[in-house]
Amino acid sequence: MPPIAPGNRAPSFSLPSNAGREVPSESLLGAWSVLYFYPRADTPGCTREAQAFTEQLHAFEKLHAAVFGISKDAVGALCKFRDKYTLTVELLSDSDLAVHKAFGAFGEKVMYGKRVEGVIRSTFVVNPEGVLAWSFTNVKVDGHVEKVLEKLRVLQGGGDSNDAPPQKRRGSETRS
Repeated sequence: MPPIAPGNRAPSFSLPSNAGREVPSESLLGAWSVLYFYPRADTPGCTREAQAFTEQLHAFEKLHAAVFGISKDAVGALCKFRDKYTLTVELLSDSDLAVHKAFGAFGEKVMYGKRVEGVIRSTFVVNPEGVLAWSFTNVKVDGHVEKVLEKLRVLQGGGDSNDAPPQKRRGSETRS
């Protein structure tokens, strides 16, 4: 399933958190949200990504944006991951992959030259009205968080007003 296109309403969900609470998507309305989907806790790329979001969490908060990492890991594994690396970004468990699939963050991908089905590392920026404002698909971890921050600034009107829309293709960023 292709990723949800910017301009569409973000899929509804309610997922358990490593903070011991349920996070319904309706609770995110009224503020910006950054939802990043990653394959598995405590793997090298996923660890670097979670650490980068944790390091920049204050910058996201200054932009009034909540950040959530979403994986298929059980809540217990997310808690261990959080504690091992002192992560402060909130992690959500989507054990049945329903939310991954709704956003288009699960499907066919190429891994080590083979076509496989799995989690597609993706990040979605959702505006305060619950509409997808931007998506990053087939994310490369290094430098990604800085790109998300910059895009959030632009979307909020504080960035480069000459920002040209990117081409819509897999592996690119898309916006509404």
